[in-house]
Amino acid sequence: MTMLRRRVTVGVDDGAHARPVAELARLAQAHGSPVRLTTLGGTADLTSVLAVMDLAIVAGDEVTLEVADSAGAPALLDALEAVLRPQ
Repeated sequence: MTMLRRRVTVGVDDGAHARPVAELARLAQAHGSPVRLTTLGGTADLTSVLAVMDLAIVAGDEVTLEVADSAGAPALLDALEAVLRPQ
């Protein structure tokens, strides 16, 4: 399976706390294909709030988002990045 990848520097002031992680999981679950988040601390299935919370992501951390290549994958990567780096 081909995966699309995007590196993102986390810009959420409090890091990946419950609210943004829940939004990431909601977006990943709606996609229906594998979605992963990787940090220096490990890799988590983005549909699992607890797995992502265990990575203890803080503001300034660089993460890699991986999404199964599909028609909706680029838009999903955009949406996930928007949660991690709000304007």
